[in-house]
Order: sequence, then C-alpha cells, then structure tokens
Amino acid sequence: MANRITTLFGIKHPIIQAGMVWNSGWRLASASSNSGILGLIGAGSMYPDVLREHIKKCKKATHKPFGVNVPMLYPNIQEIMDIIVEEGVKIVFTSAGNPKTWTAWLKERGITVVHVVSSVKFALKAQEAGVDAIVAEGFEAGGHNGRDETTTLALIPMVKEQIQIPIIAAGGIATGSAMLATMILGADGVQIGSRFVASNESSAHQDFKKVVVDAKEGDTQLTLKELAPVRLIKNKFYNQVQDLYKTAPTVEQLKALLGRARAKRGMFEGDLEEGELEIGQIAGLIHDIKPVATIVQDIIMEFEMAKKNVSNL
Repeated sequence: MANRITTLFGIKHPIIQAGMVWNSGWRLASASSNSGILGLIGAGSMYPDVLREHIKKCKKATHKPFGVNVPMLYPNIQEIMDIIVEEGVKIVFTSAGNPKTWTAWLKERGITVVHVVSSVKFALKAQEAGVDAIVAEGFEAGGHNGRDETTTLALIPMVKEQIQIPIIAAGGIATGSAMLATMILGADGVQIGSRFVASNESSAHQDFKKVVVDAKEGDTQLTLKELAPVRLIKNKFYNQVQDLYKTAPTVEQLKALLGRARAKRGMFEGDLEEGELEIGQIAGLIHDIKPVATIVQDIIMEFEMAKKNVSNL
C-alpha cells in the first residue's frame, strides 16, 4: 500500500512501531522493520553509549529502514543526536520539546524528522519548524500524553484541517480496523505502541507484558499532569499518587514520590507494585503476546477486511 508515509520512510505498510521507553530496544525495532513497517528504538531510557550499542545491533539485524525516538527533555541530548548522526540513522522522531530546537540541525545532516504532538497548536508549530511529518497522538495513548485530553477520534480530523504535511495517527490503535478508521479521518498512517509492548521481541519484563494482556477497560488512568501527563495501570504506586493528590501536593512532593527510575522498575524490571506501568487504554483489547511479524500480519489482514466491509456499507 503506497502512500505519503510509505514513500517517506521507504517501508511496505504505513505503520510505525512507537519508540517507547524500556520497551523498544533493537530487537523490537529490527523485528518491526523486517516485518515491513518502521521500527523505532526508544532512546528515552538509554544512556548515550547504550543507544549506540542498540543502533549498531539494529543495523546488523535489519537492512530495512529504522529510526530513533528522542524525547528532547532528556539529558545528554547533544550527545544522543551526535551518536545518531555518527551511526548513520536516517529517521528521527522527536517528542516532549520544541521542534524548532533540533529539526533544522537534523535535516541539514540528511535526516528525516517527525515530531509527536497532542494538539492542533503544536502540529502547526511542528509544520512551521520544517518537520517532514507529525504524529498526532490522542489522549488514549500510553506513556507521556497531552494535557488537553483530546481523543484520537477528535484530534486527527482537526489536525488534518490545518496541516499539509503527512499525519501519523497514534493513541488507541492496535487493530487493522482502528488503523482504517484513523486513515478515513485523514491520517496517512498510524503509530502503534501498546500492541508491540505485548510482543515477543519487546524489551519489557515478561510480568509487565502479562499485566498488559490481563488489563481490562478502565484499568489505566492519566495522571501526574503537573510533571508530564502519563497513563498508568492502576497499582500500589498509582494509589500512592492518588493519596498524595488528596493533600494538594506541590510539584516537589510529586517529584519526590516519583523518584528516579520508577518506570524502569515497573516496565523493565517487573516490579508490578512500586513500578510505574505505562500503557494505553487499548490494553483492554490486547489478549496475547505474539511475535512482531504475526502482529503486523494480523493488523494488515484486518485492515484489508475492514476496507471491504466499509465499501459494502
């Protein structure tokens, strides 16, 4: 299926595997790219030397295009960007920051730049900054999220109305029918995160993968807006956050409770009580752990079936 996204990245299907902290190492990224979609390494949870190692291993594991997701609020940003250039990565997804900061620098070095946004306002700023495409991510998404709580269903057509560059829909997408729905609304492709967390190749801890598979509707909640909005599975840590909110806490108190490496403890090390367990609302529709190739095959097959059903309406 050729369109603006497949042409931009040189991939077979207009699907991007999201670059998620503690979930998206070289195994997931290379398996995704080998399946005909765009795999992303999540740099947000990696020290610079670790990122370099993952890029090198990914290059050995696939000859297909892959990219790196870089949250711009993280430290060592200059070193991370230098490594990306030195290792010859040609696609970078930026998030959690001003796209003007790095877009021109990356594009001058021959890199395709995509920026993640959660509103029309930031989509316009990203387009003005010169990015090649945007990811418009709705409130349903896992990980860090928008403060306005705009759903994907509402966000995509509003962004489409204002933006000329390609749009990648994200948030609440794990099936071929959801992919078709967002493309009907104006997206050129989709970015999928949570479904790939529950894959064999994800670097998430097996216990966290099981929690994702067992999750039901209503088991996640967006919280910690004062720091960076994040959607969490309800557990002991989440309950501690809610108890603290009852006391009208300061930002410093919230930071103290969050501490350091809380997401690593939960998603990578498998501490299901004290860890931060980030996942999207769509977890309630994820019922098994499969190889990436099977997940992609299932999504494309369902997408084609959904297209036929729509044409019969």
